[in-house]
Amino acid sequence: MTFCVYPVTPEFAAEIGDLDLSKPIADDDFQRLSDLFDRYSVLVFPDQRLDQDQHLDFARRFGPLETTIGKLRKDAPIRLHEQIADVSNLSHNGGIWGETSRLRLYQLGNRLWHTDSSFKRVPARASLLYAHSIAPVGGHTEFADMRAAWDALPEEMKRRLDGRVAEHAIMYSRAKLGFSNFSKEEIENLPPVPQAMVRTHAGSKRRSLYIASHVGKVYGMPDDEATALLEELTAHATQRQFVYTHRWRVNDLVLWDNRCTMHRGTEFDDLRWKRDVRRATVSDEIPSCEREGIAVPASIAAE
Repeated sequence: MTFCVYPVTPEFAAEIGDLDLSKPIADDDFQRLSDLFDRYSVLVFPDQRLDQDQHLDFARRFGPLETTIGKLRKDAPIRLHEQIADVSNLSHNGGIWGETSRLRLYQLGNRLWHTDSSFKRVPARASLLYAHSIAPVGGHTEFADMRAAWDALPEEMKRRLDGRVAEHAIMYSRAKLGFSNFSKEEIENLPPVPQAMVRTHAGSKRRSLYIASHVGKVYGMPDDEATALLEELTAHATQRQFVYTHRWRVNDLVLWDNRCTMHRGTEFDDLRWKRDVRRATVSDEIPSCEREGIAVPASIAAE
């Protein structure tokens, strides 16, 4: 099968046409897709018709799938397959969530700049978000090119960051919004983890910043200094020239590389319009520090 490619910029984000993801993809076509993924980081597949199994089957071509952390919640049953993260504004029965629902307050964290599952020891490699329904206004997704952001850093800052390790946890990002209502099981199953602050992308071999709102501390750095550094890096990486904004259409599937991008959802009237979007998440192979050859002290790794 021959499919078409329309880059958004020469190096970041591309649209893919004439490819039906509900059907098996030949190995040579998938290899071409993998090469495009390594180059552009964000791939947009318009007008797909996928059920949950087809969504997951395509995602599995990129690696092992995560189980949604929603399965740890005891406040409500999950609405979808356990390997699909429900990032909609819907309750388990398909209605719009309530203004003060725990799920809503928890998921508002998706509006902060982040990379998926950096709070897991083995973080995410790729995410595949599929739109079943969208809000007529707002609810876009912004993606930041962390390889280009790294390239644009001053050499002094690059030297300061190389080899640094940050601590990530889902609790840190939610705390920034005032959310602390975690169950004992969630706390025990999602402890803070170390991640390299700079990574070499396995496919392109380009260097990339690796930060997120999930970062709570930088090892070997006072907390106030770490906070200032992370705010500076986030502001730098999310400048307009590094950001692609995806304006969703129903049946879009967007694939992005968590190893070298950050993203966030933009605001919409989530108490008025249904936005049903579902994410399959592909795990990386090994922890980022191990991949970068950074030795994490046992005392840190065990925290």
